[in-house]
Amino acid sequence: MTHLTAPLHMVTRFAPSPTGLLHVGHGWSALMAMDMARAAGGAFRLRIEDIDGTRSRPEHVAGILADLTWLGVDWDGEVMFQSQRLDQYDAALDRLRAEGLLYSCFCTRADIQASLTAPHGPEGPVYPGTCRGLDDAERARRIAVGEAHAWRIDMGRAVARADALEWTALPFPPDRDPGMPITATPLTHGDVVLARKDAPASYHLSCTLDDAAMGVTHVLRGDDLHGATHVHRLIQALLDLPSPAYIHHPLLLGADGRRLAKRDGAIALAELRRDGMDPAALAADLRAGRFPIGISIASA
Repeated sequence: MTHLTAPLHMVTRFAPSPTGLLHVGHGWSALMAMDMARAAGGAFRLRIEDIDGTRSRPEHVAGILADLTWLGVDWDGEVMFQSQRLDQYDAALDRLRAEGLLYSCFCTRADIQASLTAPHGPEGPVYPGTCRGLDDAERARRIAVGEAHAWRIDMGRAVARADALEWTALPFPPDRDPGMPITATPLTHGDVVLARKDAPASYHLSCTLDDAAMGVTHVLRGDDLHGATHVHRLIQALLDLPSPAYIHHPLLLGADGRRLAKRDGAIALAELRRDGMDPAALAADLRAGRFPIGISIASA
């Protein structure tokens, strides 16, 4: 396990999706990840998660790079683009299919919501396994006629294959604490999607593969992704990938008490930049936990 005291090998990253403008919360997270790596003499990487074909926009990529540069966020090496790694996602999916750990799912969101038997897990309703029991002939017929489908992991079979798993949780804010082991419980998430109908890979698969390819040793991300870490630890085990340490920071809330989100028009870095805000002063405030009026840190 890599500790924060290791001076040479720490690699952190920031991985936004170009589906809208970066807000203050993104800037705060990026600064923390960069500062964490710099303090340890390590590297800070940038990844653009641009495989959502329905929402990703080239202009948002340019905006992300401009906003981060303006704020003083400086990354090491070339920017990684997920859209250039589709062959890696395909290879991982092929491997999991060959091992009998994936199945095609033809259900729509409405089908799943209509299921009265769907239990709830850490991230909401758990897929009830409707398509898991389809026979091979029916599955092949529906794929052959072009019926839209996702690929889900057979969670019960995958967990049995991986056996007991743990991941390392470090405290927030990051310090010299060596962290504590957390028992991974991916089974509670049900048969999550690893390849969507409208994208070549889900967040669970692409993020896990990309972190490994970038040599990431420490992942700093929001509390809303704490549950996903259990699934990512399983994928790491199935694909023989290393497991980084994880730091989950609290989310920032707007004046309405809701978490900052692109879709809700949260204060964008581009707006502050356009209005002439001093980026050095903003970065200093964010590092000190001081936020623009109306923004606060969610309580634990």
